[in-house]
Amino acid sequence: MKLFISKLHYKKDLNFIEKVIIFLLRIPGAIYTLAVNVRNKLYDKKILPSYSSKSFVISIGNVTTGGVGKTPFTLEVAKYYLSLNKKVAILSRGYGAKLSNKTPRLISDGSGSLYCAQDVGDEPVWLSDNCKGAYVVTCSNRILAEKFIQEKYSPDIIVLDDGFQHRKMKRDLDIVLIDAKNKFGNGLLLPAGPLRERISNITRSDKVVVVNKSCDSKNALKYCDFLKKRFKKDIFLCNIVPDYSYNIITGEKLEKDSKIMAFSAIGQSQGFYDFLKNDYRLIAVLEFEDHHSYEMEDISKIIHFAQEENIDCVVTTEKDAVKIESLIKDIELPVKFFALKLKAYIDIREVCGI
Repeated sequence: MKLFISKLHYKKDLNFIEKVIIFLLRIPGAIYTLAVNVRNKLYDKKILPSYSSKSFVISIGNVTTGGVGKTPFTLEVAKYYLSLNKKVAILSRGYGAKLSNKTPRLISDGSGSLYCAQDVGDEPVWLSDNCKGAYVVTCSNRILAEKFIQEKYSPDIIVLDDGFQHRKMKRDLDIVLIDAKNKFGNGLLLPAGPLRERISNITRSDKVVVVNKSCDSKNALKYCDFLKKRFKKDIFLCNIVPDYSYNIITGEKLEKDSKIMAFSAIGQSQGFYDFLKNDYRLIAVLEFEDHHSYEMEDISKIIHFAQEENIDCVVTTEKDAVKIESLIKDIELPVKFFALKLKAYIDIREVCGI
């Protein structure tokens, strides 16, 4: 149901039943909208206090639900500051974790993930493994996470992954990401639409980055010009493009034009499938809900589906790969599991203003 509703948020031509569903969802949406507006007003008026960190805090977030590209962008920001010999800590909520995230948990001390993705969430594990040198901490309470990492390592830079709505902590740089293709969906707040808060609240940010997950950046550049006029801010373009697909277990690269099946459990997954169509023959797709926690029965389902389509190669995202690796690494499989590696192109120095 969650996946179905998420697709409705971005669907342009709704049938009668779908229109009725969105209409009914606007009723609880009105209550959510009121609560969000009141909360933001209390922070704007400084009635609700915000915590100040000793470190330089960078928030990376958006005004819509998942799938915009926050995590790979967070990686680029963290790697940039590491290249400047800064001590960097990434704070993540750890969404989808099996282990409790109510207290701070050190996912990486800089050497890579200390946990598996099923236990602490796919995003912090992926960041830990792809950003060696950075500390990664999860906790639903970012203030507790900040105090924990401050006492343990005293970082120069703290990066809040998905932090735009987390106004309990003051930030020195507020970066908002917008998807170039899906934009703001139907323009409605949750649960009738994908918006976490009003679009106009983007003016609260310091920098806006448009994330283009297409091999053609022409339309994305036009959208940047539109947003620049609307929000009177500098708008930056981040192009995320496919690099190659690799075997999750062996590292072997997948040959171009191979016949494949794809599966994923991410928000706004269409961009991932579009990337695959550029280099491979995508025969079938199997989707799970965003942040789905994979079990062996899911692996069996994927294999069965692939075999029905006479396919021996399945491709997923790197975020999904970290969740299934422990499930498939010690068993013999009739199909090969690959992950698509992406590359992000953006001048991080220009965005960060340093």
